[in-house]
Amino acid sequence: MKPATLLNVCIVAVLLIAPIWLNAYWVEVLNSIGIYAILALSLNVILGYAGLFHMGHAAFFAIGAYTTAILNTQMGIPVLWLMPVSGLFAGLFALLVARPIIHLRGDYLLIVTIGIVEIVRIALVNNVFGLTGGANGIFGISRPVLFGYVIRTSHDFYYLIFAFAAVTVLLFRRLENSRFGRALQYIREDDVAAEGSGINTAHYKLVAFILGAFWAGMVGTIFASKMTIISPQSFTFWESVIMFTIVILGGSGSIRGVLLGAFLIIGLPEIFREFADTRMLVFGAAMVLMMIFRPRGLLPPSPRTYTLNLPPQSRQAGP
Repeated sequence: MKPATLLNVCIVAVLLIAPIWLNAYWVEVLNSIGIYAILALSLNVILGYAGLFHMGHAAFFAIGAYTTAILNTQMGIPVLWLMPVSGLFAGLFALLVARPIIHLRGDYLLIVTIGIVEIVRIALVNNVFGLTGGANGIFGISRPVLFGYVIRTSHDFYYLIFAFAAVTVLLFRRLENSRFGRALQYIREDDVAAEGSGINTAHYKLVAFILGAFWAGMVGTIFASKMTIISPQSFTFWESVIMFTIVILGGSGSIRGVLLGAFLIIGLPEIFREFADTRMLVFGAAMVLMMIFRPRGLLPPSPRTYTLNLPPQSRQAGP
């Protein structure tokens, strides 16, 4: 067995048995790490693969959560059935807001996406169409039911969240090595050269936005059902900053880097909570130093290698 495969097997085994040895508080911490890891992986499609500076990802997260909350509380639709529906609404919203701005680059796109997440938050606070509950949010969201079993406790949600995280890693790994994923990475490195090579850059960027938003919307379903109550305070600009930081810190474009970044950003502050007076100062200084000495992140993506298969006659040496 390869060392990398052995390491992955060990990590999966530890994650499977972790709730047995941990109390409810630390299981909740792991649940938060899992949710942010999935959100950061969905952002990684936009930021890491396509290279689009997007800091409004909490807007798609909010659209998914509120879609689930509204349809569940008012129409009684089971929560798990609403996961693809919430993703669809978030993806449709991404299509509407990203299409006019997809040609923007760098800081200009970043500023616009910050505006998007603030517009969504303010719209939720102002109780759009009388559906969002205003600043108080929406109460009474149902728990997920899987094969007749109600997912209720922290330990139950732990397995649901990390099962979804495992599916996310597997699918995004396939995406990374697909033709679509390679095209996004070409665009990230040099979109002018990519367009000159025949890649429709605007189309690929837009699809990346929609895909990332779709996945964030589905995470919103899990979050809403876990909390049973949601409000605009859960989807502020700060949430987008956390997701952005996870991707940049771990390694933009790297799945394993994003997972490590989620643990460091969400998990370490809880581990060092007893040093509350100095933990954020030390943590901030460590991030500054890391950005100076590791600007590509802690675990940047490995460079691609290609095997050149030459016909037998071309391999012969000599005149």
